[in-house]
Amino acid sequence: MQVTIIGASGYTGGELIRLLLTHPNTEITAATSRSLAGQKITDHHPHLTGLTDLTFTNPDISAIDCDIAFLAVPHTQAMGYVNPLLEQGIKIIDLSADYRLPKTTYEETYGVPHVAYREAPYGLCELHRDEIKNASLVANPGCFPTGATLAAAPLAKDASLVIYDSKSGVSGAGDNPSTVTHYPNVADTLTAYKITTHRHTPEMRQELSRLGSQAACYFTPHLIPANRGILTTAHIMLHEPMEQEDVEKRFREFYKNEYFVRLQTPSLSHVRGSNFCDIAVEVQDRRVVCVSAIDNLVKGAAGQAIQNMNIMCGYREQAGLSHAGMNP
Repeated sequence: MQVTIIGASGYTGGELIRLLLTHPNTEITAATSRSLAGQKITDHHPHLTGLTDLTFTNPDISAIDCDIAFLAVPHTQAMGYVNPLLEQGIKIIDLSADYRLPKTTYEETYGVPHVAYREAPYGLCELHRDEIKNASLVANPGCFPTGATLAAAPLAKDASLVIYDSKSGVSGAGDNPSTVTHYPNVADTLTAYKITTHRHTPEMRQELSRLGSQAACYFTPHLIPANRGILTTAHIMLHEPMEQEDVEKRFREFYKNEYFVRLQTPSLSHVRGSNFCDIAVEVQDRRVVCVSAIDNLVKGAAGQAIQNMNIMCGYREQAGLSHAGMNP
């Protein structure tokens, strides 16, 4: 199957190339970048040297010829590509936020009108697999909502309140330098940001609601001095107390057929570079603390996008993604 990566110059684009190069069913036929068109991919992504001879091309929609396209472009830009690509019969996995939320919620959250709105399955594979199977457009989830929702999903219906506290590596901010991600401002410190206003919160609330929950939901992210990974602590207040063994049983049953969810002590080094989400739970009366760990660039972005592709195309779901975490 032939694939195109639109917006291949960033961290997520580089991860898509890295993972797809070893996928048994895919051939990358184009990787686009307006600013780097004509340059070798390996000049910008030197870790791929010896693995590909591709050069970046301009994202000319009329010239794109493939079976499936990954949109790794900034939020608010993907909507300009979707309809023309679908009209050419190309399936799409959008890694931006443009199709994750209802139109009104999206416009309120991102502050722009949505000029090409259409409904798309929310590509959190473990929860929406059946919707993804027959889709031509899938909205890949945000990195924070992925780890958070997987942590809370088995208890969503029993919850009255969910508070997510996430610690994220710096690569989540993208590859454009800023004062926020400048190394001296990140090293040896821990910083909360967007304390009550992070734009991934509507996705988290949406998924709890879809799981049948009426719980109030709040989220605060923190930036940590690490390149990769998100460690999320979900504080879940239950309507009624549960015992530790009952909660553990609930999680085992909920994820018993999910290859990429592992119930073990979460650590960023255990999932770094992999598509796994590790989860542990501990009960204190009506309070359950669920901790999850993912790689924000893999399960939180490129890996989950490929997992979605595998489901859409009928491939083995683990194809191209059976990599262990890089520990230490």
